[in-house]
Amino acid sequence: ANVKYQNMDLKSDRIQMSLDSSIVHATGTADTAGKIDGKPVFVMGQDTYESDTMSFNFKTKKGFINSVYTAQQDGYLSSEQSKRDSSGVLYLQHGRYTTCDQEHPDFYIALSRAKVRPGKDVVFGPAYLVVADVPLPLAIPYGFFPFTKSYSSGFIMPSYGDESSRGFYLRDGGYYFAMSDKWDLKLLGEIYTKGSWGVSVASNYRKRYRYSGSFFFSYQNTKNGDKGMPDYTEQTSFKLQWSHRQDSKANPYTSLSASVNFATTDYERNNLNSMYNPQSYTQSLRTSSVSWSSTFSSLGLTLSGTANLSQNMIDSTVSLTLPDLNISVSRFYPFKRRHAAGKERWYEKISMSYTGQLRNSIDTKEDLLFKSNLIKDWRNGFQHQIPIQANFTLFNYININPSFNFTDRMYSNKIMRSWDTAAQEEVADTVYGFYNVYDWRMSVSASTKLYGFWTPSKKLFGDKIQAIRHVMTPQVTFSYAPDNGSRYYETYQKTDAEGNVTLEEYSPFEHGLFSLPSRGSTGSITFDLSNNIEMKVKSDKDSTGVKKLSIIDELGFNMGYNMADKERPWSDLTVRLRLKWWKSYTFNMNAVFATYAYELDENGNPYVGTHTEYSKGRFGRFQGMSQNISFTLTPEKIKKWFGGGDDEEDEKQTDEDETDNTDIESNVDDDLVRGQHGAKKESAGKAETDEDGYMKFSMPWSLTIGYGISMREDTRRERFNTKTMRYPYRFTQTLNFSGNIRISDGWNISFSSGYDFENHEMSMTTASLQRDLHCFNMSCSVVLAPYTSYNFSFRCNAATLTDALKYDKRSGFSNAVQWY
Repeated sequence: ANVKYQNMDLKSDRIQMSLDSSIVHATGTADTAGKIDGKPVFVMGQDTYESDTMSFNFKTKKGFINSVYTAQQDGYLSSEQSKRDSSGVLYLQHGRYTTCDQEHPDFYIALSRAKVRPGKDVVFGPAYLVVADVPLPLAIPYGFFPFTKSYSSGFIMPSYGDESSRGFYLRDGGYYFAMSDKWDLKLLGEIYTKGSWGVSVASNYRKRYRYSGSFFFSYQNTKNGDKGMPDYTEQTSFKLQWSHRQDSKANPYTSLSASVNFATTDYERNNLNSMYNPQSYTQSLRTSSVSWSSTFSSLGLTLSGTANLSQNMIDSTVSLTLPDLNISVSRFYPFKRRHAAGKERWYEKISMSYTGQLRNSIDTKEDLLFKSNLIKDWRNGFQHQIPIQANFTLFNYININPSFNFTDRMYSNKIMRSWDTAAQEEVADTVYGFYNVYDWRMSVSASTKLYGFWTPSKKLFGDKIQAIRHVMTPQVTFSYAPDNGSRYYETYQKTDAEGNVTLEEYSPFEHGLFSLPSRGSTGSITFDLSNNIEMKVKSDKDSTGVKKLSIIDELGFNMGYNMADKERPWSDLTVRLRLKWWKSYTFNMNAVFATYAYELDENGNPYVGTHTEYSKGRFGRFQGMSQNISFTLTPEKIKKWFGGGDDEEDEKQTDEDETDNTDIESNVDDDLVRGQHGAKKESAGKAETDEDGYMKFSMPWSLTIGYGISMREDTRRERFNTKTMRYPYRFTQTLNFSGNIRISDGWNISFSSGYDFENHEMSMTTASLQRDLHCFNMSCSVVLAPYTSYNFSFRCNAATLTDALKYDKRSGFSNAVQWY
């Protein structure tokens, strides 16, 4: 039966109506097994109520309901008896509130009585927690659950615990301000019983199609030990993070971006979150950058500015560049005719551009940064670069590229040095003024391409190989630079205590931001030869019937001869190799072979002599190499190797909207959040079976192994071999591995570690376990090396109860677990 009246709709197997009193009584129908089907379902507006029996007055809109069941946002309410007044408020007796969507919930909060205002809140009297039908001794005299579909502000529940050096604490509690749809604000605080405290502010902002970002600032006052005792310490520290991104559609000519991550040296050591976050605790270098750029396309002009900060967390040194301004003019052709007629003339191919850089920087300690003097302590300079280039074709096959480069550096001071004979020390005197340091160089290169084809014999190689192509790209470059640097060097006399006089050479501009011009003239010829070999074979999978296979993507050789160097004119031989034999991996290797051999001086110490290795009948001395290999192994790859699976693996993409945004510091651990999603149950209900009817075995896993090796000469004197006149090679190796295994639906184990071959010990080692318990999730992570810490979290999945139904246990600095 179905009764509709205005915005009210009642469905039930049996409905009795009294037209005089406008009262409707609805019940279900019991079958032979006693199960009631067709229970009453009452819908009024956006509210839906399910019950066993229901009586409702359509005129007064009042009702009495037995065993009511209704959904309120992400929670579910039920009660044995309830009344509804004319305004829609429900009064419950012996009710239940849960966020579990099962018919028999895993847990619920038993409410002795409650008042429900649909869409607003639930106010209840004495209540206690029931898990798996077992009442727990966790009760409260009264409380409320807010229900709101709108963006609203509210309190953030703190976490509690103890840390032996600072006492009991309340952390990460505060208030969330829903300022507008474009930005929010979160204020958090922490307090310890021994006097330590801290405050933090976090904000996210976003303007659609314009920009988005986040901001975080935290201040900590840490007190360790007992006041008045020798071990008592008090430290203040802070952390600042700012991330800003501009939408590419906002302004194609102007952009602003920021990535700021600054913290005082003691912040991570005093922050409890860092104990179970190895990346933050062991981070030795922090970098921050704010950049702005604007392009004037009609002029070909680009203005950009950056502010860069590099922070060493080990020795508290900072390197700050503020500002770093750049002015660049794109390439233009000054001699090109506006109205061209006929062929292009040779001088019309001449192009030039301009780049200017103004920098102001300082290297100092963290505590001295704001005490520095802008004139005396900061370094500044202005550099101009003007390259002039051209491109000509000779005999239709040879490309000729001449170029001329002029570089000028402007400084506001220079440092003159002298020797104080009485004090026996060097004296540096800063002279302020306007100084120019410039140099120029020119070069011309010629290059071409040579093609060679070879068709293999079908009798020997079959008809599958169509042809093999060899492409050679030789290039010869001549470059010249005069002695630009000698005029920027000075000397002074140094007289030691015994009266010995020596001349000390220095440059007054060696402290400058930009590199000095090179001393001595150069006139070098560089030879470069690049090779590419490809093979064309028949293929049934390609629409053209053939496909190209790369045999050697590049095999290159580079060597130079400096005509101005009378002792060692030849440069080292550089060999580069690139192979593309695999779809997902490209092999790259660069090797350097030294040209000049080692010789021994009168004391038997080796040095690089003036005779080449080739003159002694030997090939160039191998200088070493480095190579890194990373590989991920999965069951799908193994299956494909043995003839099963698809050619292309399906890539699983995680929906960003389903994960928490933890770009800024918060009380949410990023690793735990990712672990919880990794252990999230994918299916429910009937288990999947194989063709024989047995439960299908599935245990997804992945293992990533990264290996790096570098080979260099061991240049320690005692290691030199006088027979071969060579140093032995020294190998440096790194090994890292990480993986995860999903032992069953809802269980996920992940780990990461490595091996330090230098110290013969394990590197950073972490492991985590995640368990999805439908309504709850459990996460446990441990750090095993180089220090030990643990973190355990048990939380309710629903956002409404996640801050109330939770248990967190974390190690502190003084109570970290000892594994040995």
